[in-house]
Amino acid sequence: MRPELDQCAPERIIIVLPTWVGDAVMATPTMREIRRQFPKTHIAHLVEANTRPVIDSSGWMDEVICWPPRKQGGRRRGMVRLATQIRQRRFDWAVLLPNSFRSAFLVRLAGVPRRIGYDRDGRRLLLTDRLRVQSEGGRIAVVPMVEYYGRIAEALGCATPGHRLELATEPESEEFVARRLGDLGIADQRPLVVMNPGAKYGSAKQWLPERFAAVGDRLIAERGAAVVITCGPGEEDLAHSVAVHMRQRSYVLDNPRGTLSQLKSLIRRCDLLLTNDTGPRHFAKAFGLPVVTVFGSTVQKLTDTDYALERKVHVEVDCGPCALRVCPLDHRCMTGVSVDAVCAACGELLSTAAQLG
Repeated sequence: MRPELDQCAPERIIIVLPTWVGDAVMATPTMREIRRQFPKTHIAHLVEANTRPVIDSSGWMDEVICWPPRKQGGRRRGMVRLATQIRQRRFDWAVLLPNSFRSAFLVRLAGVPRRIGYDRDGRRLLLTDRLRVQSEGGRIAVVPMVEYYGRIAEALGCATPGHRLELATEPESEEFVARRLGDLGIADQRPLVVMNPGAKYGSAKQWLPERFAAVGDRLIAERGAAVVITCGPGEEDLAHSVAVHMRQRSYVLDNPRGTLSQLKSLIRRCDLLLTNDTGPRHFAKAFGLPVVTVFGSTVQKLTDTDYALERKVHVEVDCGPCALRVCPLDHRCMTGVSVDAVCAACGELLSTAAQLG
C-alpha cells in the first residue's frame, strides 16, 4: 500500500462486488466496514444485474452501477461505455473484491487513480495497490471468502470485518411473500421449512430430488411442517421433481417464480432452510436462521463463516472435493449423503430453535 495516500479519506469510492450471489453475501461484512470507515465518502457498488437484489436496501452505498449484459458481440462496446461512465464520475479509489482481470482492466481503462485488489490472475500492472495472496506449499492457500474480502477492508484502514453476514429486505417483497403464503394457507403454520434443491453452479452440487422429497415428508409427518420448494431460473422442473416424489403435500413457488429479492424475504420468514451449497444458504445465515447444507463437490473451507446455526452434511470420497460443475463419475459425494443424516440435522436445529423460543 502507499502510505502517502492514506492520510485523508477519498471523496468517491467504487467497489466492484463478486458476481456470484453467495460470494456477494459473504462480502457484506467488508461492505459494512468500508461504509463505517468512510461515512462521508460517496460509495458506489458495481454489480451484475442479477446480483443487485442482494445489496438492495443495505444502506452501505450511495449509488449502484450495473455491468452491461454479457451479450455476444456487444460486450466490448458495453465495457467501453461503462468505463466512460465511471470516468465521468471521477472516483478516487476502486476497490476490487473479485479476482477477475475484467474488473481490474475496467477501472484502469476508466482512469481511477487508485486501484486496490489482490495481485493475481495477471492483474499486477493494472493495480496501484497490490495485496499479496496467502500461499501454502507454493500454491494459493484456501482461505474463507469472508476473510479474503476482509483483508481488503483492513488494507484500507478498516477494522477486521469478521464473519457476521447481513442483509436487508424490501417492503414490497415482504408484502408479496406474506400474501403468497396466505393464499396457500400456510402463513401461520410452523415450522415453515424452505427447501432449495437447485444450484446454479452445476449439477455436481445438487443432492438427489427424491431425497429432498423424503426429508420433506418426514418433516411434515414428524414435525407438522409446511414445506415450500423454491427454484431459480431454469430449475422449475427440478423443484417439481421433488414435489412429485413427495407423499405429503408441498408447495412449489414457481407460478410466478419469485425474484431473488422475494427469496430473501421468504427465507427470512422460515424456521429452517434445507439447501445445497448455493447462494440462498447464506441468506439464512444473514438473517440468523437455521440452515442445513448438503455438500458435494465444493471445498467447505472457502465458504466457512463460523455460523452456529448451520449443519453441514457430507461424506468423504476419494475423488473430492473436486469443485467440478458436473460429476464425470457416479456422483458418489451426493449419493452417499443419506436421508437419515439430513433429517437428523434438520431435527436438531428445529429442536434447538424451539428451545430458544
